[in-house]
Amino acid sequence: MKLNDYINEKIDPLFQKGGKYEKLWSVYDSFHTFLFVPRHTAARKGVQVHDSVDSKRVIMMVILALVPAALVGMWNVGYQHDLALGINDGWFMQFLYGLVAFLPKVVVSYVVGLGIEMTVACIKREEVAEGFLATGLLIPMIVPVNTPLWMIAVATAFSVIFAKEIFGGTGMNIFNPALITRAFLFFAYPKAMSGDEVFVRTGSALCNSPIEGTAVVDGFSGATPLAAVADGSFDPATYSTIDAFLGCIPGSIAETSTLAILLGACLLLLTRVASWRIMLSVFVGGAAMSAIIAAFSDNAPTVCQQLCFGGFAFAAVFMATDPVTGCRTNTGKFIYGLFIGVMAILIRMFNTGYPEGAMMAVLLGNACAPLIDYCVVKSNISKRAKRVNA
Repeated sequence: MKLNDYINEKIDPLFQKGGKYEKLWSVYDSFHTFLFVPRHTAARKGVQVHDSVDSKRVIMMVILALVPAALVGMWNVGYQHDLALGINDGWFMQFLYGLVAFLPKVVVSYVVGLGIEMTVACIKREEVAEGFLATGLLIPMIVPVNTPLWMIAVATAFSVIFAKEIFGGTGMNIFNPALITRAFLFFAYPKAMSGDEVFVRTGSALCNSPIEGTAVVDGFSGATPLAAVADGSFDPATYSTIDAFLGCIPGSIAETSTLAILLGACLLLLTRVASWRIMLSVFVGGAAMSAIIAAFSDNAPTVCQQLCFGGFAFAAVFMATDPVTGCRTNTGKFIYGLFIGVMAILIRMFNTGYPEGAMMAVLLGNACAPLIDYCVVKSNISKRAKRVNA
């Protein structure tokens, strides 16, 4: 309490209006409210309930839910590296290799994204939106691990400026910023975003920086299962569903382990941060469409494989449930989730130029969410009017 009192009495006035560092108030406020519970309420007059659970604390729950997928994904980067070279450095060295490859991308994402948001907030003299705390971790998790850092920086800047700030900032954007980052990378640099090459290099796991020296081992194919589906070479018996569930297949850090993703889902559901209606309906829609396609194709992935391969599970748990870009009505959430699940499988199976359909399906869902909510509300109004007039 003494530290907090000192900050409020001595440091706080320096950043308030008329203070020496008035122009940096937005930056100071972002760090202060991150470390301490805000003292102000939503309104100065009137009775209201106020507790310590603000949007920053909600975002922190999302970050904690991402931790299992991030940890398993980092280990898998090292595991795929050892698998490609035909060596076994042990799980700790494999994890350390993935950590060294992953951390620079996290740093670049946060520095660029938060830098832009703090600059805009200082110009407007507004609070720094906390939404990027989660977005900054999501971005490096959904891109191939061998994506160059400068590409991540450019795509992050594009996403924050054109998919977020131009709409008014956090809470006003209509598309998920993390997915816009990946979409920008995919369409601007499609070769770098294929994700078919496993991130490997020659030598032992720590003798050189994995960021500087990457290579693809001759004779080793790191193609993801979805890439095999796209080129028609997929064989359901070749790819182990249990490996995909545990996280032992090539792919972006976020999408490899369905088990880790489900652990994060449990935390989000227990804390009521994410909507179970959207999660459930995405999986139901994906499973139903997968079963229909599998019934008419001999070499299509099974239902379990479709749900475990690629970014489907991650999209269902962390992307589709974004409260800003998703539906608000309960009925709309079911429709929204079913739409995303069905579209993700359709894009995967019938668009050979784009093997991973989850990202595009969520973006299409974002675009349709306002219309879905509008139709649901109009339908409810019509039903109530009929009851009144009956």
